[in-house]
Amino acid sequence: MSTVKERGGANGENAYTEDGTVDRKGGPVRRSRTGRWKACSFIVAYEVFERISYYGVASNLVLYLTKRLREGTVNSANNVTNWAGVVWMTPVIGAYIGDVHLGRYRTFVIASIIYLLGMILLTLSVSLPSLSPPSCGSGVKEEDCNLKATPFQVGFFYFAFPNILSMGADQFDDFQPRERVQKASFFNWWMCSVFTGVLFANTVMMYIQDNVGWDVGYSIQTVGLGLALLVFLGGTPFYRHKKKARSSYTRLAQVVVAAMKKWRVRIPDDPKELYELSIDEYASSGRLRIDNTPTLRFFDKAATKTGPTSSWILCTVTQVEEAKQIFKMVPILIATFVPSATFGQVATLFIRQGTTLERSIGSHFKMPPASLKTFIQVALLIGLVFYDRVFVHVMRRYTKHPRGITMLQRMGIGLSLFVVLMATSNLTECNWLSMATA
Repeated sequence: MSTVKERGGANGENAYTEDGTVDRKGGPVRRSRTGRWKACSFIVAYEVFERISYYGVASNLVLYLTKRLREGTVNSANNVTNWAGVVWMTPVIGAYIGDVHLGRYRTFVIASIIYLLGMILLTLSVSLPSLSPPSCGSGVKEEDCNLKATPFQVGFFYFAFPNILSMGADQFDDFQPRERVQKASFFNWWMCSVFTGVLFANTVMMYIQDNVGWDVGYSIQTVGLGLALLVFLGGTPFYRHKKKARSSYTRLAQVVVAAMKKWRVRIPDDPKELYELSIDEYASSGRLRIDNTPTLRFFDKAATKTGPTSSWILCTVTQVEEAKQIFKMVPILIATFVPSATFGQVATLFIRQGTTLERSIGSHFKMPPASLKTFIQVALLIGLVFYDRVFVHVMRRYTKHPRGITMLQRMGIGLSLFVVLMATSNLTECNWLSMATA
């Protein structure tokens, strides 16, 4: 438990937040009545049920398409990756709508309702015979039936779009030492709730779908998602909300345009001559000022004073530094393209190959193919504990770095291990093919 003490009196528990957060009506909020774990307990509970619902669909989707809808392996894998791509792209649109137009809370509630309606539709598609492919009769397995599903029936699962809850960090005031400590603890518990939901989905829900029925499995997930939404709404009086702001995409574009317009302008040697607002102006709006850095100096032209003060000609140093941080992430983003693409096989070909394995445990239990992904989650949990409790402490003695190694070194090691894993997978696959063709 944290021993950091907050300031008393006017700045103590009964004081208002200093990070610019407001209540649902736009008024100031007191720290003692809102946010922190009082609000985040609802968010963590929601995350458990939502992850069960999402991974209950995602983990077994390739088998749902091949067995229930009788699609070929290639088409089903393609549909799964297309669905996953759409799922991970929608937050980009949702972030813009939430930050600029509707607010994060309202955007999330609307998206959750759409998600719930999609799950209801998906459940009906496996429960009602009229929404399922025609039967081939008794004695014929689903995967051996030639009566395929219509495009309309295949498209039902596309309506089950999950959403990402981004309000957790808003519940902690970065201007208060105690809440900064609690914020770090929240992310640990949030990840724990995610892993809990994933493990339950990959074990219990996969068994129900494979051995009891798709209709029962999807019904449980839909009810769970509905309960999760009710839990989240129950915490409404305690949530802190960020004010709507200008689009981050617009702020980024302004820096690029301003720097391009002034590409011939000389950057002053003294960073203090660049355009910047006072600390008080940032503090009054609950924002932090970022000092100038010597990297990507070209974009400092956007903060160089030349006369005009239009936001498309002159930007603050903080705005420029925010843009620099985004541009610095581009090489990392590119480096993760290939690993992300190959990781997509875990939810497709990995599961399909699992159907060919001997998965019996004892004489009465057979592990569902999608439950093989559980080994990934268990390995991640063990790896996280080993990294945090052993690796960091050992490396800290040699590097003197508080995290043992830098974040960039950590990513480099991770990508190197990924290369080794893919090489191992390649050798294993070649061995399987040689055995199959022998």
